[in-house]
Amino acid sequence: MSSNHKIKTGILSFGMSGKLFHAPFIEENDGFDFWGVVERSKKIAREFYPNIKSYDSVDDLISDEDLELVIINTPNSTHYEFALKAIQAKKHVLVEKPFTITSDEARELFHEAKKRNIKIFAYQNRRFDSDFLSVKQTINSGKLGNIIEAHIRYDRYRYALGTSIFKEGNVPGSGVSYNLGPHIIDQALALFGIPKNWTKVVAGFRPNTIVDDYSHVHFEYENGLQVFITASLLVAEPQPSYVINGTLGTYTKHRVDIQEEQLQQGLKPNNSSYGIEKPGFEGILTIVSPEGSVEKEFVPAVKTTYNQLFDDVYDCIIKGIPYPISEEQIIKQLEILEKK
Repeated sequence: MSSNHKIKTGILSFGMSGKLFHAPFIEENDGFDFWGVVERSKKIAREFYPNIKSYDSVDDLISDEDLELVIINTPNSTHYEFALKAIQAKKHVLVEKPFTITSDEARELFHEAKKRNIKIFAYQNRRFDSDFLSVKQTINSGKLGNIIEAHIRYDRYRYALGTSIFKEGNVPGSGVSYNLGPHIIDQALALFGIPKNWTKVVAGFRPNTIVDDYSHVHFEYENGLQVFITASLLVAEPQPSYVINGTLGTYTKHRVDIQEEQLQQGLKPNNSSYGIEKPGFEGILTIVSPEGSVEKEFVPAVKTTYNQLFDDVYDCIIKGIPYPISEEQIIKQLEILEKK
């Protein structure tokens, strides 16, 4: 394919994720041609994107010979089935988290994609959040010295049981581990690599819950680094989402989710203010000098956009540049998620 080729892309659902996290980016990214969406009942996508196709079913979309990339943003338990169908139809595939329910399913998808010389990608958009990127930038700066301990959290407060069967019901891939866990486990793997050892604890504390609402994973590394990864639905006062302790100091940062907030407000990714955190949410860098004096610095986050992920997908398909979210990382994430 030529470097100016636009990848014809379809989305399997036009619910919240399709409207917010996919359609605005593939519509505005020069590397993609927004081709169509699946809408089984309400046909509303053309109100926003008049030139796209509206398919009645997943099979209709996948069987479109013109389509080149399928975005799978359907319920967790369907990811494997729909991804395999798309691969067998020789479509490239971008799969939302969790990639699949089990690591064996993921291994099969990667194997089938390689057999057909096509690409399959994990949509780990939280690697492109401003809060995470500020953490990554601070670690890479060396200001903290050698990192010895890291805490990564995703906190919410949801005491009442939700109505979504896919998050709260007795179906594969439900519970906080599969809902929030993929974001923060992936971030830990992206920052620090595959651990030497890991342990996991899950629990359900809300009355009558049948899924986990608390998940904690502990990574241990060869160099002694300890990483603690926690997701909870019972944190009324959210803690800093990132606490990074090094030999020279500490960096703390709260979760901001500025892109999701802006997208919900209707702000487009090409807006000049998109992806910029509001004042007052800066990270705090605390450094102790050799003489013992303590200096605090407020660190503003960099401007960011989920379009970087779509650029990475494009570069892999068109230019052959390796996708930064590796097969090894996805398999390890799922090995952790599937452990009870």
